[in-house]
Amino acid sequence: MTLMINTKEIAKRRTFAIISHPDAGKTTLTEKFLLYGGAVQLAGSVTARRKQQSTSSDWMELEKKRGISVSSTVLQFDYGGCKVNLLDTPGHRDFSEDTYRVLMAVDSVIMVLDAAKGIEAQTLKLFEICRMRQIPIFTFINKMDRPAKEPLELLDEIDKSLQLQTYPVNWPLGMGSDFKGVFDRRSRDLHLFERVPGGAYRAPLTVVKDLDRELAGRADAVSTARFLEEVSMLDAVGDAFDREAVLKGDLTPVFFGSAVNNFGVQLLLDNFLAMAPEPRPQSAVSGPVPVDDPRFSGFVFKIQSNMDPKHRDQIAFLRVCSGRFERDMKVFNARTKETMRISSSHKLFGRERETVDEAYAGDVIGIVGHEEFRIGDTLTEDPSIIYPEVPRFPPEHLAFLHCSNTAQFKRFRAGFDHLLREGVVQTFNIPSSQSRVPLLGAVGPLQFEVLQYRLANEYGADARLEQTSWEVLRWLGAGSDPVTEEMLPTGARLAEDPDGRPVLLFAREWDCKYFLERHPKVVLSKLPPPRQAGN
Repeated sequence: MTLMINTKEIAKRRTFAIISHPDAGKTTLTEKFLLYGGAVQLAGSVTARRKQQSTSSDWMELEKKRGISVSSTVLQFDYGGCKVNLLDTPGHRDFSEDTYRVLMAVDSVIMVLDAAKGIEAQTLKLFEICRMRQIPIFTFINKMDRPAKEPLELLDEIDKSLQLQTYPVNWPLGMGSDFKGVFDRRSRDLHLFERVPGGAYRAPLTVVKDLDRELAGRADAVSTARFLEEVSMLDAVGDAFDREAVLKGDLTPVFFGSAVNNFGVQLLLDNFLAMAPEPRPQSAVSGPVPVDDPRFSGFVFKIQSNMDPKHRDQIAFLRVCSGRFERDMKVFNARTKETMRISSSHKLFGRERETVDEAYAGDVIGIVGHEEFRIGDTLTEDPSIIYPEVPRFPPEHLAFLHCSNTAQFKRFRAGFDHLLREGVVQTFNIPSSQSRVPLLGAVGPLQFEVLQYRLANEYGADARLEQTSWEVLRWLGAGSDPVTEEMLPTGARLAEDPDGRPVLLFAREWDCKYFLERHPKVVLSKLPPPRQAGN
């Protein structure tokens, strides 16, 4: 008997990430979505959840202390007839690999820009990933209540820097201290806001429907005149809204507002959920898998330890791609070739969790109790469905990690193994070395700092970092001649990754180029070759 999938349930799902350069307001916007989505009554605090005092998207203690996001978080809530799966991403560039994994699991993104700064370096890098994966992008220009670039200048910057056409869904009335509200170009309503202390509550709203009669006195004469002129110009020369162009990634709807003051947040949320795509087919090795395919399938895009300090467990974050997930169902792990029962499945809200009995394409569920899972694992009812391996970023920093106190070594080893499964850092082995101290690779140095912090605070194990002389790491590529230690220049070493794939370590880029000139039949790659089946 063929199982019929409830396509109405799939159509309710909206799975998206919020991306930005650090300090553009990404985490603030996430919190305000929860406020306007009804998941919280006071920005930053969760309501209607037992035995909890507060929860935010930055749940890790280090994040709260440093004021940065270093881990991705899943927040799920119901709003406006939609099942919302919101994935908050790390803002710091050192954790761009974690952000990339999240972007593999979403159907669209909201890109947050600082109105005073426009397109910044990390924004550009994340945008390129979205374009490569053809992810629809919605833009929120934040901090309009502060000194900012002209709105038309910001649209032009998006167009020229990203080669992305823009459609302003709303338009600001005033800027900086004169910012009064936004005009919805589709409904033709002007939304005027009042500030609330700390932006903790929904901003009181006045809706003006007749600009000619009701706009006078709402803002200063200069702001009003400029606003009317710009709206008239956009109406006269601007292109019509094209949802198909949005879904293809060629057009970005643009919204203006101030997340900290709750100006324009609900307009963004309502319009985004109406415009954003439903769950999209995911590409397996054999081709796209339709979301209404009755065969259950999904892939693990993130693993997180110790989200609940009362439980030393790990949660595997699974994006459901097709079929219907049911708690206690048996699934096949394409990497290990093993069949297992999934009995501990959860809906997630930051660090909170509650049991979930079923899930559909687009949903993100947390699975507990399977330490054998790895990032990129495909779980499926049909072994013929295999999703591509999640790529790793090439390490740019290398260091040895020592246990500072031999009395803590057991805790150090357990914590280190736990955190490695998260993909916090990469690890390598030097076969010719007598030392068993692990060599770590990271995209940025802050990853090492987070690893040390978490080992100390979550496992009670102090760790010491020893910098190395190597700055360049390359994998031996497909079709390459083998390499021996005798072939390497002075200071270079031969190592291997956890899957046994050969890796070469060089002190400088020049040494790597010189080695390749001397050995033209050797092929080196910045990225690892595909993992062998069964590894």
